[in-house]
Amino acid sequence: MTLDLSTSAPESKPASTRSYPARPIVAVSAAIVRENRVLIARRARAPAQGVFTLPGGVVEVGETLREAVQREILEETALTIEPVALAGYRERIARDRDGKVEHHFVILPFAARWIAGEPVLNEELAEARWLVPSELAGLTTTEGLAEIVASALAIIGRG
Repeated sequence: MTLDLSTSAPESKPASTRSYPARPIVAVSAAIVRENRVLIARRARAPAQGVFTLPGGVVEVGETLREAVQREILEETALTIEPVALAGYRERIARDRDGKVEHHFVILPFAARWIAGEPVLNEELAEARWLVPSELAGLTTTEGLAEIVASALAIIGRG
């Protein structure tokens, strides 16, 4: 039996997929507060195409949650933010017709302060609006959005 003691890097593994994942995917989002309004975005593509939600995305390996939310918000909206604290959590588990888990996200939404910039959307978002919480009522939103927004406003108000 021979052992390979070479110091070459191991072959890289393929990037994990978001559909039919081997484990839950961690994502972050931000309820960005500016003058008592929160930035709400409408998704341009699946999942949740056409639904209003908070901007955000998947945490990359080696990133802290705060780094991830700042990067995602900058990429999706061109805004600079200050994450203050977690405003709750959400889970999204979707199964296909056979009952197999097709998507499983653990989403950690932050209460965040707007620092600079005006929304410039990337291809993931179709629209962005600065809204007061009462304006969410007539919109199709992700589950629990109003509660996360209320929590974020309370956190920012205490700070």
